Amino acid sequence: MSKPVLLTVDDDASVSRAVARDLRRRYGEGYRILRAESGPAALEALRELAVRGERVAVLLADHRMPEMNGIEFLERAMDVFPEARRVLLTAYADTEAAIQAINVVDLDHYLLKPWDPPEERLYPILDDLLDDWAAAERPPFEGARVVGHRWSARSHEIRDFLARNGVPFEWLDAEGEEAERLLAAARADATELPVVVVPGGEVLRAPTQRQLAERVGLSVTAELPFYDLVVVGGGPAGLGAAVYGASEGLRTLLVERAATGGQAGQSSRIENYLGFPAGISGAQLARRASDQCRKFAAEILAANDVVGIAERGASRILRLDNGSELAAHAVVLATGVDYNRLAAPGVEALNGRGIYYGAASHEAINCKDEHVYVVGGANSAGQAAVHFSRYARAVTLLVRGDSLRRGMSHYLIEQIEQLENIVARTRTEVAGASGQGHLEQLELRDSRTGEVETVDANWLFVFIGAAPRTEWLGDRFARDERGFLLTGPDLLRDGKRPKAWPLERDPYYLESSVPGVFVAGDVRHRSIKRVASAVGEGAMAVTLVHSYLEMG
Repeated sequence: MSKPVLLTVDDDASVSRAVARDLRRRYGEGYRILRAESGPAALEALRELAVRGERVAVLLADHRMPEMNGIEFLERAMDVFPEARRVLLTAYADTEAAIQAINVVDLDHYLLKPWDPPEERLYPILDDLLDDWAAAERPPFEGARVVGHRWSARSHEIRDFLARNGVPFEWLDAEGEEAERLLAAARADATELPVVVVPGGEVLRAPTQRQLAERVGLSVTAELPFYDLVVVGGGPAGLGAAVYGASEGLRTLLVERAATGGQAGQSSRIENYLGFPAGISGAQLARRASDQCRKFAAEILAANDVVGIAERGASRILRLDNGSELAAHAVVLATGVDYNRLAAPGVEALNGRGIYYGAASHEAINCKDEHVYVVGGANSAGQAAVHFSRYARAVTLLVRGDSLRRGMSHYLIEQIEQLENIVARTRTEVAGASGQGHLEQLELRDSRTGEVETVDANWLFVFIGAAPRTEWLGDRFARDERGFLLTGPDLLRDGKRPKAWPLERDPYYLESSVPGVFVAGDVRHRSIKRVASAVGEGAMAVTLVHSYLEMG
């Protein structure tokens, strides 16, 4: 953490140096002493400090300065650092102006020049002001700061990306005073939102995901042109494959388009994962697994999407969305699944503006004392309902089936039944959504009677099953009718080798129709949709990769 700043402004260079010298002699160990020789120069310095997230404790400004006098400077400085203590430096002839300034700029003190000896006429006053400032100071935030609109889909995407990648950030609603001060200091306006100010003070205006990843320290470029193993997807299966691959000596790269953890990474608490009797959040599990990857020297490539895989001799070539290529001996596809979309009228237009797929934990605090609706009847929906119940006034779980017991674990059902602010409405579907700029109302249909009820709602989180995202792989990869990838025995129909499998040997259990490309986790046909099984498949895939490499 950098030292707080004492800033002195005086147009007389010799006086400015003398003031700074006196300040440095007493306060140099605990504070940075900066000086400026004009009001405009000092304001520019304050703006730069504000953008960098630094603290300013005291402003000392000479009253008689050309272009901008001390009172005018202090009045404008209040807009940048309102908590800084303000001191006007005056001559005896200016005491009346100084007294008037107390009312104009809420002046904390005025000092008469010269102040010899400073031990009697300067330091005791500044000591009191610094004590007052320190007592009221809010600890500075040293991460990224995001300014945007509450109901902006792009602002939500940026917050979600930072949160899921474990990047500390502070959210500032664009309509708040602190956000307005930061935007003014950054010389940004409402047309450029969302604005992200990263540590160090760089200002990103409506950044792309890749730009944001680069600036917050995530790796976006591979270190090597060729790897033993490339894992596509950073969910539990992908993380499992990367950890086991790297720990067994394979040069391993994990490529993730959004954030490690996948859908599991959004779970507020996973309570049935082996070894965590008190439960663990999906974000914590993803962070620990990512740390394990790095411990074993596996690379993690963020904000990169693999858009194609080709065979080039014994190599497997992966084409990225930025046009670059990666090469590897073997590949593990662990791309998981995406939540299905609600098809009801009005829903798509409000995506990211009150309607969300999955449940980012950082949104829960924004739902404090409000009514939250959750769609779905499986574990992910139940976990979200329990999590939101800690903040929301009420949580309504909308379930298409006639019972939670069809798709939800017993332990979750028991938790939900014990929470008074959660209500489960079975045989209920979302029939429509509406709102001006954000979600304001939902239409709920009772599937037994067909009756439609309109309710006020600002928050809807959707967990209605999932579908694989495999169309980018092309026809070379065999899939079932729903798009899940066929592997191993499922490629051999009635014991015969179909055209999809080109080799004399049988495919390995998790091997796709492209030799050397393995599949793990939810994207695989007939996989078990649980975190533990996904991690297990990731580890199993690495064992099969070894067998493949040994076969040549």
